[in-house]
Amino acid sequence: MAHIDYFFATLSPFTYLSGTRPQEIADKHGATITYKPLDIMALFGRTGGTPPKDRHPNRQEYRLQELRRRSKLAGLPLNPKPVHWPTNGAPSAYAIITAQNEGGNVGQLVHNFGAACWAEDRDIAQDDVVREVLEKSGFDPALADKGLMTSADTFAKNLEDAVMQGAFGAPFFITDTDERFWGQDRLDDLDAHLAGDL
Repeated sequence: MAHIDYFFATLSPFTYLSGTRPQEIADKHGATITYKPLDIMALFGRTGGTPPKDRHPNRQEYRLQELRRRSKLAGLPLNPKPVHWPTNGAPSAYAIITAQNEGGNVGQLVHNFGAACWAEDRDIAQDDVVREVLEKSGFDPALADKGLMTSADTFAKNLEDAVMQGAFGAPFFITDTDERFWGQDRLDDLDAHLAGDL
């Protein structure tokens, strides 16, 4: 059975634009998937990347064009300059880690956090928002307060795992055969790889 490590950031618009496709692709091929939220700014710092605000204007302008195009292609609404961005991604990441340990539709939860930030202009660092997204995704909102120390340790470990396994952005998909796919626009490639066509 194939396995996918899915490194992502709840603050990443491209994670949001992945929708629930990573889970759908895994399910289609009978693969397992581990959701590994991480601190994307720390990953950039560790792997030679640059935070969006520090990029050359040419890169910033291109990013905005890509967000507009990818949003349209994905059929997902997106505000390219959300009110509450950047914000602290740790609370939403901790909730995802705890939810994954509990079991349930984590793919939908990841997507709903992205939608809260990028389509609904909500601050996913706020406790009430975290609880509402958990509940909307079919989880007990009390998970927001559960296992915080374990989640913090896992969040930090996910960053180390990402660096060790070769990730440098989000979303980033790494199979158990060390095939690496960066970006939501490589999901078709991941699908083809798991089908044995790539």
